Amino acid sequence: MKRNHQPGITHFVAICIVAISCLLFACCVAVAQIGGSTATHNAELKTKVVQQTKGRVSALLVSDIHFEPFWDPSKVQQLISLPVGDWKRVLAAPPSTDQAQRFAELQKSCHTRGSDTSYSLFESSLKAMQTHSADAKFMAVSGDLIAHAFSCKYDVLYPHSTPSDYRAFVEKTINYVIGELRDAVPGVPVYVALGNNDSDCGDYQLDAHGEFLSATSIGVTKDFPASERQRAMDSFAEGGFYSVSLPGPIQHTRLVVLNDLFMSKKYTTCAGKTDLTAANAQLAWLQQQIDAARAHHEKVWVMGHIPPGIDLHSTVKQLDDVCGGQGPEMFLSSEKLADELADSQDVIQLAIFAHTHMDEMRILQPEKTDQSAALRKGTAVKMVGSISPIDGNNPSFTVAYIDPTSAALMDYQVFTASNQTGIDTKWAEEYDFARSYHKETYTSSSISELLAGFASDPDSKTEASQSYIKNFSVGYLSPVLKAFWPQYVCSLSNGTAKTYRACVCPSAK
Repeated sequence: MKRNHQPGITHFVAICIVAISCLLFACCVAVAQIGGSTATHNAELKTKVVQQTKGRVSALLVSDIHFEPFWDPSKVQQLISLPVGDWKRVLAAPPSTDQAQRFAELQKSCHTRGSDTSYSLFESSLKAMQTHSADAKFMAVSGDLIAHAFSCKYDVLYPHSTPSDYRAFVEKTINYVIGELRDAVPGVPVYVALGNNDSDCGDYQLDAHGEFLSATSIGVTKDFPASERQRAMDSFAEGGFYSVSLPGPIQHTRLVVLNDLFMSKKYTTCAGKTDLTAANAQLAWLQQQIDAARAHHEKVWVMGHIPPGIDLHSTVKQLDDVCGGQGPEMFLSSEKLADELADSQDVIQLAIFAHTHMDEMRILQPEKTDQSAALRKGTAVKMVGSISPIDGNNPSFTVAYIDPTSAALMDYQVFTASNQTGIDTKWAEEYDFARSYHKETYTSSSISELLAGFASDPDSKTEASQSYIKNFSVGYLSPVLKAFWPQYVCSLSNGTAKTYRACVCPSAK
């Protein structure tokens, strides 16, 4: 069996460590000095926020789990042979005596850059979710459930397997991950988007209308309302996307889940061919969902995996001369999704994406200059950090607080692990949005104000800029972001190549 193996995405900051290491000490000292000067203000704001959050509901935002079933290669054959219900018993058993050696050899064979989420780390994160979000009304998982280089690792261990054998193991792994998430929040719906790794034929590869999507649709929609499940199963089997009502007490709000792998610049079919048919069909479906929500006076949350906009990592890595005429690298093959989300701000309350493994905030703004200021505010985007520590970051998840009447995101807290192993790991609040940025809501207006402040602070000296840099990637070299701060800030509020170039290159305006 031969499948295409592509390297995972490495965040752009990693390539800059040597060139700017001299900046780290000064920046880290500046970051460390933030808290004391604003302690009184934050305490007052915390009291105010607690008072305001009465009556609001919470939800879990989780992404990029990248569960690693190959962590102990000696156990893989048991996982293949046993039903998913028996996996936990196998995974929880003591590791094989040669676990570390065999896994290191497997990683080397597949040229992986780091380790994904082991069983211990996954279990630790699930327990932390239970502890810190016991009253969550739903969980939203924005893609990449299985490990990087999944197909390569399977091929190394089972070089003579068939495509159907591989597909069955991918499906079982995804079902195991979703099942564990459900067990962590019993009775609470878990909504899952697929990521670029979640495929039966390789990274960034997938066939629409295939057996994999049809089989996976059963587990993904398992706890949906009976009145909506069949429709969600049908659309998921078609292309991995669906729409479902968010649970009460959230009122008149739909969650629209995309499979934007089909829109990626790197996407191919399982046969390795470029094909925009599935992407175009999904964009047409998205437009129908938004139009229907508008007609029924509903609000919408949109969730996908790969964000629309600028892929700054690739732009920096390839040394693209944006101001010299080269276009920046984009995550998606077109700007249609960015335009649709930006132009639908009257309906869309929030868009959730991930993929970079970092904790980020963005906004998608319409390009039209003839619109009023109110219509140019755009759609707020929350980028969710990863459980996987493969980029050197400590694992994290987010607890969101929602106004049940308006479905607006009012605040959120990010909880982070003390280490990357799941062994003797402590999970604690890393930061609270409202307290860190002195904002009472996470909306297009508040994010516009924050990003405007970042843009007017090219040297990242303000409290807000330093807080963002510190929280960007916990446990990793977040201060390195300081070296690319102006370019990075431009990518947060300019989702098209044209507007990004105008932001980065003053002469292009």
